[in-house]
Amino acid sequence: MSGHSKWSTIKHKKGAADAKRGKIFSKLAKAITSAARQGGGDPEMNLKLQYAIDKAKSENMPKDNIERAILKGTGASSGDAVLYECLYEGYGPGGVAILIEILTDNKNRTAAEIRKIFERSGGNLGESGCVSWMFQKKGLISINIDVIDEDKLMTLVLDAGCEDLQTIDEMYQIDCDTKDFNNVRKVLQDEGVNIELAEISWIPSTFIELDEAKGKSVVSLMEKLENQDDVQSVYANFTLPKDLLAKL
Repeated sequence: MSGHSKWSTIKHKKGAADAKRGKIFSKLAKAITSAARQGGGDPEMNLKLQYAIDKAKSENMPKDNIERAILKGTGASSGDAVLYECLYEGYGPGGVAILIEILTDNKNRTAAEIRKIFERSGGNLGESGCVSWMFQKKGLISINIDVIDEDKLMTLVLDAGCEDLQTIDEMYQIDCDTKDFNNVRKVLQDEGVNIELAEISWIPSTFIELDEAKGKSVVSLMEKLENQDDVQSVYANFTLPKDLLAKL
């Protein structure tokens, strides 16, 4: 597995989202509410809200749930809890660097729970800045190679803002600056190209190749972090042996 394939891609292949649909909807609603509270309830004027809505739709979140979350954020319905956005950093087994995007109404509670997950999994929660320097925030789009010819895809996305296009594990992976993410995705959608994965992601600059034992430990840690109620997304700089990836 290429180092460019991140935890989000592994998770997508594993189909873990289907087993935790209710928890995912809760997290997506929280992200929509927070975005609406910060920038208003019109997605055309609030790109952060538009991204949160698009992510919710990609997970088949019902329209009514999305609308309720927006109303909650704009104050048109009940729910006055203040939500804080945080970026937690730490190390997993084998020295793997981990970034965690948090949305919480109680930073002290969440920090204690995240620290406990790390410690019980052979890692440790670090100080701010300890690993974030190894990551860059980018737009990431994945497309199955059967959907479109590579040359045609390259022609479509280059002018739209694509910075890198690679073929990895039967998928095209497109990287772009965050400001160009919506434009690249719209070009593909307008062309009728089916997108497997589209997200704003933290992409590592270096990777650690794990053996099977450490790979299993890190994947277990990532899943426990993902399952914590206040965690929105988890990113890490590890790659896995092909045999383990096949098992997953």
